[in-house]
Amino acid sequence: MPVTLTDIRAAQRRIADGVIVSPCPESIPLSEITGARIVCKLDNFQRTGSFKERGARNALKLLSPTARQRGVVAASAGNHALGLAYHGRLLGIPVTVVMPDYAPLIKVTTCQRLGARVLIRGVDFAEARAAADDLVVQEGLTYIHGFDAPAIIAGQGTIGLEILRQVPDVEAILCPVGGGGLIAGLATAVKSLRPRVKIVGVESVSTRNLSAALKAGKPTLQPRQHTLADGLATLTVGAEAFALARDRVDEVVQVKEEWIALAILRMIELEKTVVEGAGAVPLAAMMAGLLPKLRGRKVALVVGGGNIDPAVLSRVIEIGLVHDGRLTRFAAVISDRPGGLAELSRVIASAGASIKDIAHDRAFSGPDVSAVRAVCTVETRDRAHITTLHRALRKHGFSLEISR
Repeated sequence: MPVTLTDIRAAQRRIADGVIVSPCPESIPLSEITGARIVCKLDNFQRTGSFKERGARNALKLLSPTARQRGVVAASAGNHALGLAYHGRLLGIPVTVVMPDYAPLIKVTTCQRLGARVLIRGVDFAEARAAADDLVVQEGLTYIHGFDAPAIIAGQGTIGLEILRQVPDVEAILCPVGGGGLIAGLATAVKSLRPRVKIVGVESVSTRNLSAALKAGKPTLQPRQHTLADGLATLTVGAEAFALARDRVDEVVQVKEEWIALAILRMIELEKTVVEGAGAVPLAAMMAGLLPKLRGRKVALVVGGGNIDPAVLSRVIEIGLVHDGRLTRFAAVISDRPGGLAELSRVIASAGASIKDIAHDRAFSGPDVSAVRAVCTVETRDRAHITTLHRALRKHGFSLEISR
């Protein structure tokens, strides 16, 4: 039987003792940069950092006594595993999770710390799932699907009930889409109560699971590609999730990777909160101008998770700064005699920019031994400031090679 509003309401009661009602505040700065009236549903504030706890706890509490004793297993890129591990420990249910090799390290270590048995198997979700299925046969474990089981979908749908209660005048909800369980549950809840609220799915250009399924009329496998939104990289949308979402989702858009990086940076700077790539795609879509009809409307962004590897986060911040025009790199040919570097530094400073890093490249500077390439990484205000800086350098006779 397909998931209904009754199922979602029952799930809300069932998980209330273990899952918080996450905040959904209005964001003045995000409203200013997008042109819409933005509220953020901050499910990255859940104990394990994502909305996945909702479905995980609901599914675990529906297990039979025998299944509880034997334990459960799941294949997951991370957040579903974390949710199962945490709530399995709270409920006394053994949990095994099988992760593909691209799972972020922070999710692996956190899952282990929460008491789950973690196995790294396969290069993608399909191979991890096959390994988990083997454990179902070998050990009698119950498999809990991360996005395509009715109990999971109903649990995720509780986020829609909360948004409607917290933001009664919401006009559109932007939801990340990977396997489709979140948007299927959310759309079922919202459209049952407020059918005029627009539901928009947001994917990375590197995933496209739901849009491919809509085009084909059924779930289809997508080739794995690298994406900052690793939580969306499930290779396909679930069959049950697709059946629910296909007639309830009003629009699906795909956002480029550089906009995801910039959205992560904006959430840190403007909202003082860390989000992972999958949690940033709704903001990225608004910032990229993919939804011009939502300008001036009350829009809820589902911030689904905040579990990003710190090493990746530092790189993402720099990528975002580059995309934002606040970090640039160029090589300038200068005199390799006293005063050459000082003159370059003087012009950069006079243009109001700040040197972050500078390196001399003598071996590949050409036949003129009196000249050297100075490779500079420079902080700037924006893209217009970069143009001003380049103009000033050329005016003073420097030959530039611009890194793109």
